[in-house]
Amino acid sequence: MGVALEKNDKRIKSEKKKTHRPFVLAAVMLAMFMAAVEATIVSTAMPAIAADLGGFSLYSWVFSSYLLMNAVTVLIYGKLSDIFGRKPIIIIGISIFLVGSILCGLASSIEMLILFRFIQGFGAGAVMPIASTIVGDMYTKEERAKIQGYLSSVWGISAVLGPAIGGLLVQFVSWRYVFWINVPLGLLAILVIALYLHEGIEKKKPSIDYKGAFLLFVSISSLMFVLVEGGVHWAWNSVVIITCIFIFAITFLLFIIQETKAVDPMMPFNIWKERSILIANVTSLTTGVMLIGISSFLPAFVQGVMEKPPIIAGFTLTTMSIGWPIAATIAGRILLKVGFRTTSIIGGVALIAGSIIFMTLNPEDGPLWAAFGSFMIGVGMGFSTTAFIVSIQSNVEWKQRGAATAANMFMRTLGSTVGAALLGGILNSKLQKHFQESGMTDQLTVDSTTALMDEQSRQQLTETTKMVLQEGLTTSLNSVYFVVAIFAVLSFVLILLLPKKE
Repeated sequence: MGVALEKNDKRIKSEKKKTHRPFVLAAVMLAMFMAAVEATIVSTAMPAIAADLGGFSLYSWVFSSYLLMNAVTVLIYGKLSDIFGRKPIIIIGISIFLVGSILCGLASSIEMLILFRFIQGFGAGAVMPIASTIVGDMYTKEERAKIQGYLSSVWGISAVLGPAIGGLLVQFVSWRYVFWINVPLGLLAILVIALYLHEGIEKKKPSIDYKGAFLLFVSISSLMFVLVEGGVHWAWNSVVIITCIFIFAITFLLFIIQETKAVDPMMPFNIWKERSILIANVTSLTTGVMLIGISSFLPAFVQGVMEKPPIIAGFTLTTMSIGWPIAATIAGRILLKVGFRTTSIIGGVALIAGSIIFMTLNPEDGPLWAAFGSFMIGVGMGFSTTAFIVSIQSNVEWKQRGAATAANMFMRTLGSTVGAALLGGILNSKLQKHFQESGMTDQLTVDSTTALMDEQSRQQLTETTKMVLQEGLTTSLNSVYFVVAIFAVLSFVLILLLPKKE
């Protein structure tokens, strides 16, 4: 592994004189808390949103639309932060995120919600990577490992509060407030960052890779459409699906070509030549698929099949985000002693253990067993992501740190984007197949599953219909989690390829 490039010591010392580090760290943690709460609250509220707005077949698009814009913009924001500084870019990102949040709360149909999630995702692309980069700028390598543990504790706090608040809002007020709760948090984070973060930026002519961003957007959008709609609304051999596959292949190839010749590529492939960075980024892709598979569909299983209220469904996700910061804090303490590889391997083992629990989950196991599976996934993510971020930031210069951190975040978000579409497509196609095998295709569609998400609607179903729907959802989600387990094994194999000497 390459030696850490600490040429920015003078920059760090000068920033210490200007920047109020504790205040900025608090603001960064608040911004990350806002994004983390969004993930846990929306997942908890989705069954209620589906019950209110309808359109269960579009369920995964609520996540996919947000993640798509997040994935495409995260690299652009990372590059912009290297040119203009972290401060203006994160403020712009949070502002767009808040506008999207307000609009999401006003949505009157599932289609409108999906559209407004695009806007929310457009702003969210700046929050996580630039928050992590600001910390990378303010602290040395030795401090960074410890501070990354603090940052990960944000997930624990948001996990405890997020699903609990989300469940209470859904049950006693309205699901719309799960989006509006972001507004005061975001405004406070903007205020503190504006007042207390000061940077010494070298002025240079901006060179933004807009062509690369456009090609990536078209490519990933086409792939998502194929994964979600293929075999459900469109046959796999239909002209529409084949055309989308062709568009994906061509635009992705053009994206790679564009990135190799661009003056300032949005995806700097030169840093991927470092083996540890290459493995960290590819593993972030596979763990991103796992992450969305658990957080998107677990509440639907707990509410629809186990027939538990939203607050219990939220609890099963809460444990994931409790395990994450605990593991991240431990990882921050042992990282420099045992190395990045060993820390990541511990995470890989936990990911496999958690995925096995979900793959074999059935209604009789109850929410506590599901919560334990979530906890193990969180432990795995905590160990691996902390090791990856510190490793990457220790191997690049300041001028590439924003892009390098964003590239890793991009790969995880890309994994979640593709995962939401892939796993959503598997869920829909398996449900359809189950209805065909039960001989109820004339009475039930994928959207009929929405009735399971609301207690009153569930009580109006006949016993036979409810049984068919619940069996269909159970077998379909078992198939989803089988794929998640495959990605867990793949992640572990990739981690083993990390260099032993660091």
